[in-house]
Amino acid sequence: MSKKQEFGAASEFSKFAASRRSTRDFSSKPVPQELIDQIITDALTAPSWSNTRPFKIAVAQGEVRDRISAEFLKRWAALSKARTGGWLDKLRLAVTRYGLPTSNAGMAKPYVAELRPRAQRVGKELYAMLGVERGDAKGRDAQWARNYEFFGAPVELFIYVHKSLGIYAASDAGLMMQNLSLSAHAHGLGACAQGAVGIWDDVVRDEFDVPGEYRLLCGVAIGYPTHAKVNTFQAHRLGVDEVTLPLKQNTL
Repeated sequence: MSKKQEFGAASEFSKFAASRRSTRDFSSKPVPQELIDQIITDALTAPSWSNTRPFKIAVAQGEVRDRISAEFLKRWAALSKARTGGWLDKLRLAVTRYGLPTSNAGMAKPYVAELRPRAQRVGKELYAMLGVERGDAKGRDAQWARNYEFFGAPVELFIYVHKSLGIYAASDAGLMMQNLSLSAHAHGLGACAQGAVGIWDDVVRDEFDVPGEYRLLCGVAIGYPTHAKVNTFQAHRLGVDEVTLPLKQNTL
């Protein structure tokens, strides 16, 4: 390959990577099993800590996917009712505990001051596109429930990481998921990484034989994107200078 061809290929990759979006509305069209296998194969070309590959993937589709979604929606309905309802609803949640997280409970903690503005910005811009007002708690909860429908995607991948490697297992899984998302994009599919589905690990374990030393990290919805406006949404992307660290100033 000539230098000109190499530059052209690199430029095309940059455009392709920048064109990726998180899909939040999927067609019900089934994804062929061979295509699911291919994007996972592509995902596994990502680098890994000592090549340990400390992750497992539960592929939920068909009736399994539907059962998990149905249970998630029931639990979210109970949690949402306690969040937006009266004291009796809150008491019911406290007593029954049905709907409370069974895993990754810390996910509900507020973002620290440095990261909060980014999360607030993307939330504000996304909900504005969806026509959900800032003070509309029920409307926001209804939109959040779409997470538990997997935004209509026919396939949901649940990503598990090995407890022994801690942040390094999550790092490996992140590298793998980026490859997976780009492969899905290249094959005409959409993908959406979902932290929201990580709070009820027991529901997934009821369907899959998950080893005890693995913990649920997140999910990834996979399917064919619709032409819904929400699929054009692009979160603000940081500039290089916003993530690269400066040298220390000379203190002499």
